[in-house]
Parts: sequence; C-alpha cells; structure tokens
Amino acid sequence: MPTTGILAPQTLLALACGLAAGGGFALLAVALRGLPPRTADEVARAERRRAEIARFLGQRSMIAVLLAVAVLVLTGWPVAALAAALLTFVWDKLFGGAAEERAAMARVEALASWTESLRDTIAGAVGLEQAIPASARASAPALREPLNNLVDRLRSRTTLPDALQEFAEELDDSSADIIIASLILNARLRGPGLREVLGALAKSAREEVEMRQRVSAQRASTRRSVQIVVAVSLAFPVGLSIFNSAYVEPYGDALGQLVLGLVCVLFGLGFWWMRSLSRIEVPDRFMVRPTPAGRVREAQDAGAAAPARGQGPVVRR
Repeated sequence: MPTTGILAPQTLLALACGLAAGGGFALLAVALRGLPPRTADEVARAERRRAEIARFLGQRSMIAVLLAVAVLVLTGWPVAALAAALLTFVWDKLFGGAAEERAAMARVEALASWTESLRDTIAGAVGLEQAIPASARASAPALREPLNNLVDRLRSRTTLPDALQEFAEELDDSSADIIIASLILNARLRGPGLREVLGALAKSAREEVEMRQRVSAQRASTRRSVQIVVAVSLAFPVGLSIFNSAYVEPYGDALGQLVLGLVCVLFGLGFWWMRSLSRIEVPDRFMVRPTPAGRVREAQDAGAAAPARGQGPVVRR
C-alpha cells in the first residue's frame, strides 16, 4: 500500500526541524532579555511546586507507562497509547474533585470552630495576643499546623499584623481572609466589638459549609454519571479494536492516527468542560501581597501624595 504524502517521513522530519528551530529562537530570546527577579516568597513557592510535581510524576509515571504499553499492544495505535498516558496524569483533575471539596469544607468548618473558640477566649478579658495561642491548642487538624506556625511567629517577636498576614498566605483561602482581616484591623486599631464580629463571621462560615455540603450532595450523582460516560467512551473503541478490528482498520495508517488524535483532543476538551461545570466557584482572595512593582508604585503614590498633606518635598543640598 503506498504511503500517503500527508504524513510522510520527510514531512515529519520537517515538522520536527521546525519545532526545534522555533524552540531555539524562543530560548535565545529569553536568554537575551532575561527573566525578572523573583522575591523570596516566589522562590519558596516555586520550590514547593517543583517538589509537588516531582512527587506527582513519581507516583503516576509507572502507571502511565504500563497503561500506554497495554493500549499499544491491544490496539496498535500510538496516539491511543499517548492519550491513555496523558489521561493517567490528569485523571484527578478531570474526574476527581470530591476529595478537594471535602478538604475545603473541612478547612472552612475548622475556621468557624477556631473563630468561635477565639471569641469565647476573648470574652474572658484576654488580649488577642494571648487568645490566639490558647485557642490553637484545641484547633481542628485542618488548621493545626498553620496555627502552630502562627504561634511560633508570635513567640519570635513578630508583630501581630505581620504574623496574621503570614497566616493568611499559608491558608490561601478567601473565607479565611475575611476573618484574618478583622483580626488585623483590631490588632492595629484596638477598637471594641471584636467578639460580635467574630461571632457573625463564625456563623457565616458555618452557613457556607452547609451550602457547600448541599451542593456537593446534589452533584454526586452527576459526577458519577460523568464517570460512567467517560468509561463507556474509552472502553468502546478499545473493545472494537480487539473484537472487531476490521471496523476500525482505517485508524491504522498515518492519516487515521491524525484523525484519532483530533478525536482524542475533542473528547479531552469535552471532559474538561464537564469538569469545569461541576467546580464550585469561590471568591478571589483580597489579602494578597503586592508584587515588587506594586510596592514601588505604592511608594511613588505615597510620595506624590505627601505634598498634598502638607509635607513638602525633600530638597537635597
């Protein structure tokens, strides 16, 4: 059977050379322009991210290789084997989410319990600096480590607003930002009414947990239906290639593999869209540290506003 000219070896070689040349020009542009400097927090976050990726790849690589080899032996389709390997790596992202939702609900519920404990501790005429370590002893497991880090910062003479800001960065939760912002304002202004504010915030957090539980219960059946649809969609072509190979014979050549790759991409986009529909949207965080460029702009704005407050510009002689 003659080879079609669509994906001939010369065409594949030309595509590979084009990709290599484009990647080389991109790396050259990055080398000439350089990368912007990163702060210590960004470097630490990148290190944690790399460690998570390495651990994730170590856990999934063997499963992905075995599944790809099995699909290649059963079907003889390299594109299907590659798609099976990629599906192994993104399975939790596409068809999981229940564990993440349960962890988020446990964190919000732990925040509500800790806020109530902090409110009751403050009721005994105890300052906020003393109430935080006392309330951390009986905290839920979801908050125990961040609260212990907060207590350690307070013991190392870190100011309470800065320690709470670090606490908010460690939790990385929009629900926690509202509670921590109230604590930071009270630590700076020392005004009354903190007990009432904490009580209202704890009540709001518990209402959020109840809402998430209802939504999660309603979506459990939908998530199971999506998993069944995905399993049938994946098992059907594999079964055809095993038990009725003549029906899927057009996928055996280069053009058929190209079409199969397009079909896999369309299925992947559909699965990703279904996953996005089942995700609970939460508000963005507002207690985010500004970037170095943002700090420079804030300093420039403060310097520009100084003459308007009666502070004349500094003149060097």
